[in-house]
Amino acid sequence: MAKKSGIGQYFELGFLTSELILKNLSFILFMGFLAVIYIANSRFAEKNVRHIQQLQRDLRELRWQYMTLESENMYNSRQSELAEQLKDENFEAFGTQPKRIVVQDKNDY
Repeated sequence: MAKKSGIGQYFELGFLTSELILKNLSFILFMGFLAVIYIANSRFAEKNVRHIQQLQRDLRELRWQYMTLESENMYNSRQSELAEQLKDENFEAFGTQPKRIVVQDKNDY
């Protein structure tokens, strides 16, 4: 029987003999181990990316809450708002407006 030439010879089981597989078994196991490490590393990286994105969303939300509370605090600490809030408790605000002090520079004389 004549040997087949070309690509067809690579598809036969005779090409991959047990001797060839056993000879390269350690290399095959090493490549499998590297594949498992590669897959685990990519999953770990994706998990970290998702965690970082979640933390960024939480930080953005907390920043919005902080800015909202800060603006409410600024509004509620105005003198007119304090007078309005203290009116219910029978406190009176000062009747006079604050006085302005102007300091002149020595060079202005």
